[in-house]
Amino acid sequence: MFIFNKVAVAASILCTLLSGSALAGEIVTVKDITGREVKVSVPVERVILGEGRQIYFTAALDTDAPFKRVVGWRDDFKKADLDGYNAYLEKFPEMDKIPTFGGMKDGTFDIEQAVTLKPDVIIMNIDAKSATEESGYIEKLEKVGIPLVYVDFREKAMENTDPSMRLIGKLYGKEERAEDFVKFHDEQLKLVTDRLAVAKDLKKPLVFIERAGGYSDDCCMSFGSENFGKMVELAGGVNMAKDIIPGTFGTVNPEQITASNPDQIIVTGANWELYVPGGAWIGVGPGADKAVAAKKLAALMQRPAFTDVKAVKDGNVHAVWHQFYNNPYQFVAVQQIAKWLHPDLFKDVDPEATFAELHTRFLPVEYRSGYFVSLNSGH
Repeated sequence: MFIFNKVAVAASILCTLLSGSALAGEIVTVKDITGREVKVSVPVERVILGEGRQIYFTAALDTDAPFKRVVGWRDDFKKADLDGYNAYLEKFPEMDKIPTFGGMKDGTFDIEQAVTLKPDVIIMNIDAKSATEESGYIEKLEKVGIPLVYVDFREKAMENTDPSMRLIGKLYGKEERAEDFVKFHDEQLKLVTDRLAVAKDLKKPLVFIERAGGYSDDCCMSFGSENFGKMVELAGGVNMAKDIIPGTFGTVNPEQITASNPDQIIVTGANWELYVPGGAWIGVGPGADKAVAAKKLAALMQRPAFTDVKAVKDGNVHAVWHQFYNNPYQFVAVQQIAKWLHPDLFKDVDPEATFAELHTRFLPVEYRSGYFVSLNSGH
């Protein structure tokens, strides 16, 4: 009898454990960045990242093991940010074995492959929304029980970064961690905006942002009122292309640059060796050679659109890591731009130290300088 009871108790415990693991996930309704209500079992354990560079936010929440939930991702991280990819690969070699996908925007996303990976959720950037809807991907995924949510660090980054981080925190079961990140993000941004709000006799320089300068022979891609365009405005500048480009991204012709005669020029860049081998792009990023970056930046200023403008004559020409345009670290870029535009007002602000602190507190890889370079600073 005693033996029977022991067996019964053990069976009861086993049944409880099994049912507990099966019910470990709580079905909740979350609202994504587009306002869609999506049912998801949280915390998610298996995630497909719609873009490889979404590891930038994943790593800020799953700092100890940033790839533990990632069962698939798009194949862009290595190509778009080779230095950043290698920094993570050194510490987490297993990431190189994660299955990769094509993009929903170009119609190469493989739903059958996604199903075999049994994800609890797919996280997509908002810029893929139109293509996702037009192709019927959401309905197809719903039929096989895979929820999809949208986040945004790109189209309206300053508006959507905090709610996107909170959404991901909810999905990952890391809500407190997400709030810590949001608090740090907002505090560092306010260092700039609060000071500008009370600055007297502030003169806002005219700034031209060239998107991915040197990536192609064309001149010149830029930003409208959002993304880096918004960062310039927050940093106390006037975005030259604001009234030329109606959306977030667009092109400015060389004559418009010459005629506008900007006070400051900022070019975005990254290590794009896998996209454009040996290109004229400026390879700023983690551990970049600043001397090489400065040399390439100076060479880009020899193009006809730039040779006679005020910014080039005064040496107020800079390069910034392109990937700030699509991750939750963009407040660091705002600090650096503010320091370039108003050096006296922000002489005590150190964007490098801010980014280093972000790495220490939230990211699993060490900070490596190389994200910024200027022609007027000698490095």
